[in-house]
Amino acid sequence: MPSVPRPRLVIAAIRGGGGKTVLSLGLVRAFRKKGLRVVPFKKGPDYIDAAWLAAAAGVPCCNLDPYLMTPDGIRDSFAFRSGGADLTLIEGNRGLFDGRDVKGASSTAELAKLLAAPVVLVVDCTKMTRTVAALVLGCMQLDPETQIQAVILNQIATDRHERVVRQAVEENTGLPVLGAVRRMKADPIPMRHLGLIPRDEYPGAMEQLDRLVGVITDSVDLQALRAIMTRHQGWAFGEPDAWPS
Repeated sequence: MPSVPRPRLVIAAIRGGGGKTVLSLGLVRAFRKKGLRVVPFKKGPDYIDAAWLAAAAGVPCCNLDPYLMTPDGIRDSFAFRSGGADLTLIEGNRGLFDGRDVKGASSTAELAKLLAAPVVLVVDCTKMTRTVAALVLGCMQLDPETQIQAVILNQIATDRHERVVRQAVEENTGLPVLGAVRRMKADPIPMRHLGLIPRDEYPGAMEQLDRLVGVITDSVDLQALRAIMTRHQGWAFGEPDAWPS
């Protein structure tokens, strides 16, 4: 069976709580509003984020867990679910290289490499300017096999803040900055001890997702992100004949 193109992207961050879930939700919803069929995935066993991603996409969100699943199981699950999608977006968890040991086993970076997927790094820029470039450069050099393709800045305070951070990142790392999301007065989706409040417990969940579309559309270069996915749409790992067991 010929391989089906699978445009894909991993959304990762420097740390947990850096804004990747809200950004992922906004991206999925924004692409869907453009008429694209977006299939989301969540790294790890997190069911709360997965439920939100499913709501944003209008299709189920599957979990991909390098700790609980074999490499072949992850690839088969991804291939089965992503067939026919215009775009696939995989939200990571914790920091990009954070895993169960000092080598980062089961990390978001390891999942990205397993799927040969490009990575966009989300960085919380609170009270930082040029140091953001150092963090990004460190991630690039720690594991060059991880395909970090671009950066999205989060928690930007002012026009000047954005200008300085953007220039520092692009000049020192060579990576494009494809978005700068401004600091919000309140969390768009409230947090609780396990993370986000579950979607079913949040009145007006769909309206809030639609509000995120405006924020993301104004802040992020969606066309450039889609171009990254398209450049990495080749799939060299075969096609499952049926739902993997």
